[in-house]
Amino acid sequence: MSENYVYKKEVDWSLLMEGLALPVENQVVFGQIMGRFLHRGESKKITIYLDNVSYPASIVNQSIGEQFKRMKDKYQIRYARNGDLARALQRYFAYSYQYLEQQRALREPGDRRLLKLPEGEKEFLAIYTTEYDDSYIFEPIVKPDLAAAHRFVLGKSERIIEEGAELELTDPGASIEERVRIQKIRRLDRRIGENLKLLYGYRCQICGKWIGEEFSAHVVEAHHIDYFVTSLNNDASNQLIVCPNHHSIIHDVNPVFDRKRKLYLYQNGMTQGLLLNSHL
Repeated sequence: MSENYVYKKEVDWSLLMEGLALPVENQVVFGQIMGRFLHRGESKKITIYLDNVSYPASIVNQSIGEQFKRMKDKYQIRYARNGDLARALQRYFAYSYQYLEQQRALREPGDRRLLKLPEGEKEFLAIYTTEYDDSYIFEPIVKPDLAAAHRFVLGKSERIIEEGAELELTDPGASIEERVRIQKIRRLDRRIGENLKLLYGYRCQICGKWIGEEFSAHVVEAHHIDYFVTSLNNDASNQLIVCPNHHSIIHDVNPVFDRKRKLYLYQNGMTQGLLLNSHL
């Protein structure tokens, strides 16, 4: 099966037990794949593939009341509580499962705060759609995967790493297992960037221009706000879609990105905001 859209979900207790919510900005993509939006309270049976093993699940549009508009609809992927898929995820994410289980046991009675793993210890689940509207792929991103990626990017230029994303860049000196781990991170990074390019119609978020439009060429690049070589953060919330000119300027002068105001602050006093923004 060819893999298309991707969503990267931080591992939490709910994911390890029964399911996960899909962000609002991703619901349109899932709706397009299914050919329609689900009505509130409606569900659709799907199959999840994890390491070539299939598991039954469903996509649900949770009913939350008619007073809310479509953007407040809550799509979820659900599977049997502590069932076969949940137990498989618990095995893959053994570190996260053990940590969260211990933290839950230490909580005071009635404490329902969301438990998270410490920074630097987090694991993730990548979710890919396929050409079939009832088939999805789960791919674990575990601590050894992230450790291999850290070793790979250590000391490398951010610009080279970003350009290498299109080439599935790997370390030829690494073991086969380590290459697979690096490939997993780089593939995820590329897919997220490609989908953001589609979201913006291949236009630069800063200047709004589609470079090469008259030639029907798609000359636009994905940029990591917090540089990937230090953050290993390839989430959509850490990427901007920019034209080659703005990409080169950002890497040349390293302006600070003000996330609250959604603008770059340059050392010479200039500021530059985002003309296009649908995901930050």
